[in-house]
Amino acid sequence: MVESTARVKHIRVTPQKARRVVALIKGKQAQEALAILKFAPQSASEPIYKLVASAVANARVKADKDNEFLDEADLYVKNAYVDEGTTLKRFQPRAQGRAFQIKKRTSHITVVLSTPEDADAATAGTSKKASK
Repeated sequence: MVESTARVKHIRVTPQKARRVVALIKGKQAQEALAILKFAPQSASEPIYKLVASAVANARVKADKDNEFLDEADLYVKNAYVDEGTTLKRFQPRAQGRAFQIKKRTSHITVVLSTPEDADAATAGTSKKASK
C-alpha cells in the first residue's frame, strides 16, 4: 500500500470556490481526477491539478524509496479537503473619505492519494471473521 500526501498553503483562492472543485475529484482515480481538473472551467482547478500531479509524483518517489511496485493507474483520491488560510485585509477608498474593507481570502488545500490494497485488506479481514 502506498499513500502519499500533497499540500499547498496560502493559495489565493477562496475556500468556498476551492471546495466546489475538490468535490469533483473525491474518490476518483488519480488519472481521471487529472482529466476532470484539466477541463474544469473554474479558476481553482489549475492549482488543484498541479497538487494532484504532485501527489502522484510523491507516491512514485515513496514507492521507489520503499522498493514497492506502483502502478499509477491504481492510485485514487482517498481524501481531499480545503481549510481556510489567512485573510489579507485591504481597503478601498469610498465616497466622503470613508474606507471599504476588502477581504482577500486564502486556502490550504490537501490531497491524499492511496492504492486500494488497504481497503481490500480491511474488507477481507472483516469478511473472514464473519464467515467463521
